[in-house]
Amino acid sequence: MSNVTALRPDGATDRFSYRHITVDPVTPIIGAEISGVDLRQPIDAETAADIQKALHDWRVVFFRDQDISNDQLKAFGRAFGPLTPAHPIAEGLEDHPEIWERSVEEYRTRRSRNEAAPPGREPPRDYKGWHIDITFVANPNRYSILHGVEIPPYGGDTLFANLIAAYEGLSAPIRLLIDGLQAVHRTSGYDSAGAKPRRDGRSTGPFVSLHPLVRIHPETGEKLLFLNPGTISHIVGLKEPESKALLDLLFYEATRPEYQVRFHWRPKSLVVWDNQAVAHAGPIDYSNFDLPRAVRRITIAGDLTRGPDGFVSQPLEGELFNVLG
Repeated sequence: MSNVTALRPDGATDRFSYRHITVDPVTPIIGAEISGVDLRQPIDAETAADIQKALHDWRVVFFRDQDISNDQLKAFGRAFGPLTPAHPIAEGLEDHPEIWERSVEEYRTRRSRNEAAPPGREPPRDYKGWHIDITFVANPNRYSILHGVEIPPYGGDTLFANLIAAYEGLSAPIRLLIDGLQAVHRTSGYDSAGAKPRRDGRSTGPFVSLHPLVRIHPETGEKLLFLNPGTISHIVGLKEPESKALLDLLFYEATRPEYQVRFHWRPKSLVVWDNQAVAHAGPIDYSNFDLPRAVRRITIAGDLTRGPDGFVSQPLEGELFNVLG
């Protein structure tokens, strides 16, 4: 395949270049569409490296018209590392335990069950489901891959926010303040109490972990705001009003529109995001439409998170999110 270089709108050559894929940025700060790849076929190491580079450059990448099977979805994911089970507290498909299927109805049921606030604080008024995947474990997944199986003609969009840009947008005194802080993440909103035993014998929780409030990206070395409104209960060492005020400030900053991209799904679309650097929310309008919608997700195994001061995440309750044995 010939060399392909991403271009800015003015036609000037961008510093982001790729040899085996075509990359079209969606916004200047986050999101790009990748073409020139047929995921029905195994991708070679060079193409996988280009996709990973685009993922680190643009934080989330979008593929269109990928009519792939569950096995092909998993094969694509394995090009970037070992797959995890579908979810720490939810079963995957019976024949594909790595795949988590979500429907609009499940979103509604889950959200209504999760209305109770995490212990110690209420979610921000503009929460709207923003989260990083699976931070209630000490080693949340590295990447997330989501495939559209049943997509309505409108509605069901997903928002993504660049947490590296959010951190860099903070003033220097605030960055200095939060660089050495840790926060507790827990599964309180997921209501795992009374869950049925899993087929794979894994625990259904609860899970509680202690994470740095600022994370060092393990692959790029960048600092980012490691913030999950859905699971953080409090910042360690601060009084409750201080913790709440600081978290509200950081939640607001992390979800500013200038750090976001909005993805409109079409059938067979596929999205890959760097869960080490991105928060997302979706489907953002699930309560306002009743059309069928189903997506399938796989996740790539991740490492313990590390802060600028060297603090490494600790599991306080529950096991690590290990790969399938």
